[in-house]
Amino acid sequence: MALERPLPSVRAAGPRACGIGSTVRRFVTSLFGQVLVAAVIGAVIGLLFPAFAAELKPLSDGFITLIKMVIAPLVFCVVVAGIAGAGELKRVGRVGLKTIVYFEVITTIALVLGLVLALVFQPGAGMNVDPASLDASKLAAQQENAAELAEGGPVGFVLGLIPSSVVGAFAEGNVLQVLLFAVLFGCGLLLVGEKARPVGQFIEATTEVLFKVVSLIVRLAPLGVLGAVAVTAGNSGGDALVRLGWLVVLFYAAVVVFVVVILGFVAKLAGFNIFKLIGYLREEVLVVLGTASSDSVLPQVMRKLEHMGIKKSTVGLVIPTGYSFNLDAFSIYLTLAAVFIGQATGVPLSIGDLLVVLLVALVTSKGAHGIPGSAIVVLAATLASIPTIPVAGLVLVLSVDWFMGMARAAGNLLGNSVATVVIAAWEGDIDKDRAAKVLDGQEVPAAGPEDEPATVPA
Repeated sequence: MALERPLPSVRAAGPRACGIGSTVRRFVTSLFGQVLVAAVIGAVIGLLFPAFAAELKPLSDGFITLIKMVIAPLVFCVVVAGIAGAGELKRVGRVGLKTIVYFEVITTIALVLGLVLALVFQPGAGMNVDPASLDASKLAAQQENAAELAEGGPVGFVLGLIPSSVVGAFAEGNVLQVLLFAVLFGCGLLLVGEKARPVGQFIEATTEVLFKVVSLIVRLAPLGVLGAVAVTAGNSGGDALVRLGWLVVLFYAAVVVFVVVILGFVAKLAGFNIFKLIGYLREEVLVVLGTASSDSVLPQVMRKLEHMGIKKSTVGLVIPTGYSFNLDAFSIYLTLAAVFIGQATGVPLSIGDLLVVLLVALVTSKGAHGIPGSAIVVLAATLASIPTIPVAGLVLVLSVDWFMGMARAAGNLLGNSVATVVIAAWEGDIDKDRAAKVLDGQEVPAAGPEDEPATVPA
């Protein structure tokens, strides 16, 4: 009889233990869990074994390079398919116009937010850095790219959108040039009509293949995150954050405020909850935070937005365009960092100087995607408009650029996701009932063969 008493507790604990084990198993086998575990392991390795951590850099570099390898053809196929799926040029023009107007308004708000926060909290005040003491040699490559970006001003920027050859645009991975050619090619498909149907079908099939390729590459995301976090932790050892921690904290706070307040308000006007959308995209946000690159989750985000009930044509038009023209968190970074450098080096900035920074940043921020070291390059191009600010001051920001890059990439991702939802709501291109169920975590049948069950959270 004494042996019988523990049996009820054993049986009662059985289902609970099973439930905990099942939860742990799902966490470990999910991309979210694997990336989170990899980030923790990477941080530990970087802090305890910095020399070994430096040798893990190829893991991060290789993962990002694999992703960038397919971005240009993927953007081309997605945009062409989106335009072809729109059915008529009039609708493409209407959606495109609304998208560009939305991008410019939101980007301007982001730029102003960064400017205001820098002026109110003054993160660089009191540093009294002598520009002559900074080693500007670290910025040689970035300054060269910045000079090319700034050359010609707005006219040069517009002319730079036109590739000298289509093959060259793809070979160089110039997303803006690929995007322009994709828009023209898609419009050409619509104008040709029925004769071009086989071409459209081929591009649709190619898109599916590229999505599969990226899904295979993304399985390596935990390794990429592990390498990136390990190298960063090993190199900085916390010193960078001690010296410039206030700037980093302020930038992260700015991105959070922008996402929660600004994007939250915009999403609410469209009938959606920003927190539910973030929860729905949690895996993608975590991968982006770990790799500091939003390219790595482009296909998954598009799939999830389609699964929400947004028309494929709208997703195909808004998301790829947003990757170049709607860099919200990057815009906050531009004005915040520019004013910070001025404050840190003791350079007084007049209202006129601030307005110039704001206007120039509106243009230079559009050329950020696809440029090596884009954040520092575009910031340098922006500062070129204010000769009084020493370009060597970029060295200060360079030391914490990776940490800020994590928030930049995540903020840009969420900004483009909200933009797609909002444009779809304006156009009536979203099934709101389906979207509400998906965001509430309810099981919803796939809308079509293009939906990947693996991208839909359980």
